[in-house]
Amino acid sequence: MKDRLFCVAFTGLLALATAARAEITVLIGHNENGAPTPSFDFRRVPHPAKTGTMGKFTIVDGKMDDASGGLGKLNDGRMPTEEDQPDENFFFNADTPGGRLRLDLNQVKTIKQINTYSWHPGTRGPQVYKLYAATGAAAGFNAAPKHGTDPAACGWTMIASVDTRSKDSEPGGQYGVSISDSAGAVGDYRYLLFDCSATETDDGFGNTFYSEISVLGPEEVAPAGAPSGDANPVESKPYVARTPDGKYEITFDTSRATNMAEWTTNKLAPALLEWYPKIVAYLPGDGYEAPKQFRVILRPGNGVADTSGNRVNAYVPWMKREMNGEAIGSLVHECVHVVQHYDSHPQNPHPARNPGYLVEGIADYYRWFKFEPQSKGAEISKRGLARANYDRSYRVTANFLNWVSEKYDQDLVPQLNAAMREGNYSTNLWTKNTGKTIQELNAEWKDALKKKVEGSAAGGG
Repeated sequence: MKDRLFCVAFTGLLALATAARAEITVLIGHNENGAPTPSFDFRRVPHPAKTGTMGKFTIVDGKMDDASGGLGKLNDGRMPTEEDQPDENFFFNADTPGGRLRLDLNQVKTIKQINTYSWHPGTRGPQVYKLYAATGAAAGFNAAPKHGTDPAACGWTMIASVDTRSKDSEPGGQYGVSISDSAGAVGDYRYLLFDCSATETDDGFGNTFYSEISVLGPEEVAPAGAPSGDANPVESKPYVARTPDGKYEITFDTSRATNMAEWTTNKLAPALLEWYPKIVAYLPGDGYEAPKQFRVILRPGNGVADTSGNRVNAYVPWMKREMNGEAIGSLVHECVHVVQHYDSHPQNPHPARNPGYLVEGIADYYRWFKFEPQSKGAEISKRGLARANYDRSYRVTANFLNWVSEKYDQDLVPQLNAAMREGNYSTNLWTKNTGKTIQELNAEWKDALKKKVEGSAAGGG
């Protein structure tokens, strides 16, 4: 178990956590990706209480993501068992800067400790928030201050400001934060307000997966450190494969994928080792160097696969069903995401937001028109014609990209990708490369699709 730990009081608050009063202490624990513990055990941050905090959480400002498990996940006494379990965490909506949560303890209580926990393999793991507290009795008290309203000006007391992000390690993993007062209790309060911020703005997925929030009284404080018999990291038995020239290395973790090790070693690994360097060559950038190492983790869960930085999650139930079908192609798609690396624009302080349909469309374009064009997996049928549009994402956008590339500019996709990586995407790029707006190209493409489908029907094929 590897932790990053910070004990912060007023005299040492300039790095990652700050405090409102000299006696407030903030401890931060981090179990990095590859070293989680089933019970969220940290060396100095208390492990989660087994009983959820009594009280009611309310969203004061912001919107909960539809995929979130709901406010009840914040104090149900249950922790997620996997690193990416949306329905076992609470998080604010994608493409938003965060939000504010209020916890009503139902009555004024002496608070000894406030502990917050989160878990995600990417940028949704770290925690960034300001904590306020109130009795509710102050003159002019506002129980629901929206963004733009300073809680300290309407009856709330600033307790601490927390930021667990680090420049020295990858953002993913388990996080624990413990806020306490070295001189005694934090105070006597009824309400707590968590002003939560997104951890990054490079894409729309920076809102933290909060797993549990525990508020403890003097008799409830949990000891720091791992409880006995439960603190071993999840076992990992990686298979490391390298390209013949030794330039690229892919680590495959099949420790939680029963009966998939042989397929991974003999089928998946050779395919990715062959195609990853090709993807790198196809999607270059000025001064950009694609990751030379990344991990593919086959793990339980719903869905197909996803990528966060240099980490690819492949979900076992679907992969098993598609071992002789779409499994390898889906992971070639994820390899494109590894190479895209759209958060790598340090020279652009104000990057443009990349449209999600194009992020996925480029990955599917490479898969269906470069890796496995013979499968014709991105063909659009007569039934799908009515819904075809350039921004439908995945296969449909891939088909659009292929049509525009073949008719107007074979270098279109690499050029779009390079601009997106630099934070310089604009719809003007379509006009620059083709002489036509994206709406004009969309209309032409749909007309060509219609003629192709009608021609096929007339020919009986």
